Amino acid sequence: MNVRDLRHLTAVLEEKFTGSGEPRFFRAPGRVNLIGGHTDYNDGFVMPVAINREMLVAARPRDDRIVKVYSCNFEDARSFNLDRIEFNREIVWINYIQGVAEFLQESGCSPGGLDIVLQGRVPLGAGLSSSAALEVAVALAFSKIFELEIEDVKLASIARRAENEFVGVNCGIMDQFISVLGRKDRALFLDCRTRDYELIPIKDSSFKIVVANTNVEHKLAESAYNRRLQECQQGGEKLASLLEGKIQKLRDVSPDEFNAVKDKLPEVIRNRCQHVISENQRVKDCCRALLDNNLERAGELISLSHQSLSSLYEVSCAELDLMIDIALNIEGVLGARMTGAGFGGSTVNLVENQVVSEFKTRLVREYNDKTGIDPDIYICEIVDGCSEIPGNWNEKIRNKHNNQS
Repeated sequence: MNVRDLRHLTAVLEEKFTGSGEPRFFRAPGRVNLIGGHTDYNDGFVMPVAINREMLVAARPRDDRIVKVYSCNFEDARSFNLDRIEFNREIVWINYIQGVAEFLQESGCSPGGLDIVLQGRVPLGAGLSSSAALEVAVALAFSKIFELEIEDVKLASIARRAENEFVGVNCGIMDQFISVLGRKDRALFLDCRTRDYELIPIKDSSFKIVVANTNVEHKLAESAYNRRLQECQQGGEKLASLLEGKIQKLRDVSPDEFNAVKDKLPEVIRNRCQHVISENQRVKDCCRALLDNNLERAGELISLSHQSLSSLYEVSCAELDLMIDIALNIEGVLGARMTGAGFGGSTVNLVENQVVSEFKTRLVREYNDKTGIDPDIYICEIVDGCSEIPGNWNEKIRNKHNNQS
């Protein structure tokens, strides 16, 4: 984010809308989940970081109840009335904003009309949660402009409800939570049931987090995701019966308890349960490794996570597995796994600083040689969660404009 970005948003706001007054600017980051694949909707543990790929918003209040939105990414303008919010079956992206407005009001807040310009810097379809960044940035804009005084966890919950209950995507709380509560050079260890969290310092600066986008997205992803939800529910019910305990979700089963009865489960259900239960333990072990500044152990756990996601949970694909194999054969790569829902999207890699350039070159070349596809590579910094961009940016924009004139 720089002056040029904000000047562009300001120019678009003035071009597309007839209102007056200076805009206020907001940002919300995307995320990459270091470890904790498909544990969030099982009330388990995850450990994401907020990354320097962000959603930017320029907004200013209106004197009516209309919300007008222009998306720079889609080059499209839409509007809706806060008193008559209806799901748009044809234009998907506006529903994320409408959902935020709907649940802000349902929570007891009283937002007013806004003119909004959006500029997304989170790659779409890469598994970096561009949708959560959008929801959080817009929710923050409403909250700050209309002084709604929404605390952080509630803001994340409203954003999640927009995606779950309005848009209809069955995601867990992780994406919105890290976009709000992430902190620079910290991973967020999150209990998805209680929403208790701990910010884990990443003390070692000898490595980079590198995201590699396969640039494939297989159509079976949504149906397979819903099927995994059902399989995990079935597994939890069967384990509750076998263990005669109070088991609500798979996170309530310890590895030892699971090992004692796993042979009584159907193979597919057993595999799904084994992944979730062992993955929860890996997240906790990875948290300890980072606290001990044991980066090699953290990388090992991250790689084990991918093996489990691929072989037991079966949400990987040939392109993701190929990308992981290439990465782990490069000296200086400490760990690699798929991130996101799977069946395409991205991998997250822990790469020693001195080999980042080689990693990028080899991964692009070898992946393209095998698939004919050019992957996208993002070298990421760990950043703070959402915030308003300070008001002195308006002065910087004016000064730069005057100097250029």
